[in-house]
Formats: sequence, structure tokens, C-alpha cells
Amino acid sequence: MKSYRLAEIAQQLGLVLVGDAEQVIHGIAPLETAVAGEISFLADSKLVKALADSQASAFIVKPDHTIAKANYLLSDNPYLSFAQLSALFNDAPQALAGIHASAVIAKSASIGANASIAANVVIGEHVVIGNNCIIEANTVISDRCVLGDNNHLHANVTLYHNVIIGDDANIHSGTVLGSDGFGFAPSSAQYKWQKIYQLGGVRIGNNVEIGANTCIDRGALADTIIHDGVIIDNLVHIAHNCEIGKNTAIAACVGVAGSVNIGENCTFAGKVGVNGHITIADNSHFAGMTVVTGNVKEPGTYATGTAMMPIKAWRKSAVRFTQLDKMHDRVKKLEKILEENSSLSE
Repeated sequence: MKSYRLAEIAQQLGLVLVGDAEQVIHGIAPLETAVAGEISFLADSKLVKALADSQASAFIVKPDHTIAKANYLLSDNPYLSFAQLSALFNDAPQALAGIHASAVIAKSASIGANASIAANVVIGEHVVIGNNCIIEANTVISDRCVLGDNNHLHANVTLYHNVIIGDDANIHSGTVLGSDGFGFAPSSAQYKWQKIYQLGGVRIGNNVEIGANTCIDRGALADTIIHDGVIIDNLVHIAHNCEIGKNTAIAACVGVAGSVNIGENCTFAGKVGVNGHITIADNSHFAGMTVVTGNVKEPGTYATGTAMMPIKAWRKSAVRFTQLDKMHDRVKKLEKILEENSSLSE
């Protein structure tokens, strides 16, 4: 079990310590469940009462949220400080440099210094892997892929050919990069669809995180591009020839159709659907289950759909949706009658 003195934590995070510098901390926990020896944090001023009731041995708080007789680390952004602190207590197994005997690596591949290549990894022809990369078990890296330094590919990741990844990427299990985009031309032959071979690749920037079981398709002609600092959750699909701007965040179950250009610093909540061939402005934010059907030219927060309601009320509303056209026509007729009557009265 990892443990640190409060003085060590304060130094690592660059925070001011108020209280016992020798207090030993062996874990992080929420305010409500923390016990002695653990540290917690207050990111929401609405939870000040929970701070007073908490049994934690120390707290990360803003300077104006301290209470008497407690140990504090003072931070202007407690949630960010908590995120930084979590790295100190990360207990994931640490990979050792070296190449497992069962790995299959093409002779033309180049492997950087201190790389960790686990069991049953397959690395194709002319692949370049940078320094300090971790490639976990059963991962496949196909021909002509290029990985920068400090990348971590978890177990069972698949990279098709011509995928380029910058530095410091973290790609979780089951993710597939560079699968074929959904490109087919209608045909009069027996089988109605003629496959369009996808001749582009995928380019991933620096410091990108991609969750488990996400798929990013290769481009039809040009590349699909994910820029620096993008974070993508589990079970996301990004179709061919999309471009995702810097520092955009995409939550689980989002689907992005082909040739979408998404700006920088955007956020997509769960199950957002994005139509193809549109452009989305920088700093655009979409609530859960929003359907983005056209260009978004102005930054802002957007939502579509209806909120949850009791099933009986929803069924009534669903019927009324089908009646809107008729209701609209009736309202227009009534407006016309009112206008005519108004003219007669004058």
C-alpha cells in the first residue's frame, strides 16, 4: 500500500499545507466514506456540511472552505489537485522493459529504447515504435504504423496499417484504429454494393486518450485526424475522414458519421449522434442524446430530444407529435379567420 506524509503530498502538488506535516496518508476517498489515514477533497461549495462531518485525516479545499482542527492542502482548483494526486496512488501494475518470447516482430520493424512488448503481440513490417512505449498482450500493430514516445496500448488493441500516433497516448483494450470506413457505391450487380477501398490512414496527436472498444475508421482518401489533447470514452465510433480538434472530449456511445469537422474544446455527452459532412464550431457543447443534424456555426451549449417522463405521459406526447402537422394547419386557418374578422370589424 502506498503512503505519503502530508508534507510530501503538498510538495508534489505545489500546495500550501495547513496542519500536521507528518500526518501519513494511505489513500483517497469521498468525503462521506473517508476514514482516518485518507485524504478527501471539496470541489463543490454545496458540500461544506459533508466536510465538517467527514472522518478523513486531511482535505484539499479552497482557502475559504477551511474549518477548525483539520489538516488542509489549499488549492484554487481542488478537483484538479485531486486529479493530480490520484497519480501518486495509482496502483496499476508497472510494465517492465523487454520483449516477451512469444511476441512476433517483423525484421523491418524498429523498436525504441525501454519498450515493453508483452506476450503474443504482433508487430508488422516497417513499424516504428518510439521510446518507453508499453504494448500489452495480444495487441496487433499492422504494417507501416508509427508510434511516438511514451505510448501505452493496453491488451487486445488493434492498429490496421498506416496508423500514426504521436507521443503520450493511452489506448485502452479492444480499441480498433484504422478499420475500413463505411464506403460503398450502389451497383446494379447481384450484390448491390460495390466496396470503396479506404486508401487513407488515421493520425492521432499527442496526449490523446481513447477508451475501451472504440473504433476510429481510416479515411477513404485523406486521413482521419484526431488532434492533440483529445479524450475519447469507451464505445465511441468515429467514421472515416473526420477531424477532431484539440482538447475535445467525447463521452461513451457517441457516434460521429463520416467527414465531420469538429472544432477545438468541444464536449459531447453520452449517446450524442452527429450527422455526416458537417462542421462544428470551436467551444460547442452537446447534452446527452443530442442529434446534431447540421452545421454548428456559433459556440454554445445545445440539446435535442425530450426529457424523461412517466410512460403514460410519454405515450400521449408521442401521439401528439404525429398530430403536429394537422394542428399547424388548423392554427393557420384560425389565424386567417381572425384576421378576416378583424378587417371586417374595422
